[in-house]
Amino acid sequence: MGIFSEFREFIARGNVIDLAVGVIIGASFNKIVESLVTQVVMPPIGLLTGGLDFSKLQWVLKPDDPATAANELVAIQYGAFINTLIQFLIVAWVIFLLVKGVNTLRRKQEEAPAAPTPSEALLTEIRDLLKTKS
Repeated sequence: MGIFSEFREFIARGNVIDLAVGVIIGASFNKIVESLVTQVVMPPIGLLTGGLDFSKLQWVLKPDDPATAANELVAIQYGAFINTLIQFLIVAWVIFLLVKGVNTLRRKQEEAPAAPTPSEALLTEIRDLLKTKS
């Protein structure tokens, strides 16, 4: 029973739950970025490069042999790598902007002087009254 209670305590920590939520959102975000790259970014780039489809670019090491039933094309698919690289750059840029925004909000919160709580304001008044009496 000891290991199960430790495991339950481990899972119940906020960090583990936050990490799980982050991974799930990240996976969904990956699909959005993949769609953005393949359906929005790459077509204009392909148009600028004369209709070139990057996802189909490959360097064939061993071509298909039509004489055999097994079509075993061996190729380095550098076009798919280019698409993946563009996806990474988009994700990195969005993460950078997100972190930059959060840091800006934190700096604004740190710069703003905190208003005294009602207790602190009352204590300040009492202190000032005591100073005037002595």
